[in-house]
Amino acid sequence: MNAPATVTVNPCLDCGACCASFRVSFYWAEAVSLGLPDAALEQTSPWHTCLRGTNQAAPRCLALQGEVGQSVSCCLYAQRPSPCREVKAGDAQCRKARQRHGLPALAVAAELRCESG
Repeated sequence: MNAPATVTVNPCLDCGACCASFRVSFYWAEAVSLGLPDAALEQTSPWHTCLRGTNQAAPRCLALQGEVGQSVSCCLYAQRPSPCREVKAGDAQCRKARQRHGLPALAVAAELRCESG
């Protein structure tokens, strides 16, 4: 008899709060190495860039598709920069973003990285 398949539920696919809460800033060369399109970037200094839409009072990354707290995805997921890759479901940044959007906190899942897309 086969063991039942393990289903991994990714809370990031129903969230997107981090994509609509923080500026996603990083060294410009990372954008080049990832092949991010110029239209997705906004220069913030001679050495740094950010994902367009995140450098404003009410940030929302241009790559975020869908409604925060519902069903979301990232149209640049395969090319996402290091600040996006570093967010973990349930960590301090996640909690802060979810609170900003009126969503309940998640339990910390050390092995789960946000993977919307």
